[in-house]
Amino acid sequence: MRRREFSGGLIAVALGPLGSTDAQALGESDAAQGVRAALERGALAAVALLGRTDGFLGNPRVRIALPGALEQVAKLLRATGQGRTIDELVTAMNRAAEIAVPQARSLFVSTIKALSVEDALAIVRGGGTSVTDFFERKTRTPLATKFLPIVTRATEKVKLAERYNALAGKAAGLGLVKGDEANLQRYVTSRALDGLYLTIGDEEKKIRADPVATGSAILRQVFGR
Repeated sequence: MRRREFSGGLIAVALGPLGSTDAQALGESDAAQGVRAALERGALAAVALLGRTDGFLGNPRVRIALPGALEQVAKLLRATGQGRTIDELVTAMNRAAEIAVPQARSLFVSTIKALSVEDALAIVRGGGTSVTDFFERKTRTPLATKFLPIVTRATEKVKLAERYNALAGKAAGLGLVKGDEANLQRYVTSRALDGLYLTIGDEEKKIRADPVATGSAILRQVFGR
């Protein structure tokens, strides 16, 4: 009992000046419930925004472009009348990400349900992106494994994928392209995840900036400072 009271007190202190009544009333279960609500709201909103036609391609913040070194090559190809080929490749990359993202929903939901009181306390005491950071730590690796075959199937429909990998392979040999950029499927998977967590972060910022606007009493209590 004393441990529960102590933990609840830590949560209240971590939240800062919420108002004396709210701070006193906020305990372990309330904090966990509030964090779960924030995780669910942010994650599922991000999946809905990105997992649709033009979710990536039509959004400059997350649109997947060719890696820098290959973008320079692309400019040369455009100058020789091959711009349509480049556009088809970029469109295929973004469409693959849009197809993959909805598959994150089930993992996000199970991660939210498994949130412990200790996790909730760490998130509440964390910085302005602690919700997003928690999600990325818990889900990035399994999502990469889940996304890769989906992206592979989507890009295999475009013969340009083989040309990309051949070109990127040569560029990698010259030190111009590194890591995942040398393989189209891994590159798209990595960038799709980057865009997903960036969008979850945007949703988290909205909640923190104006928890009242969420219409959720528990979010106002946990994130309303």
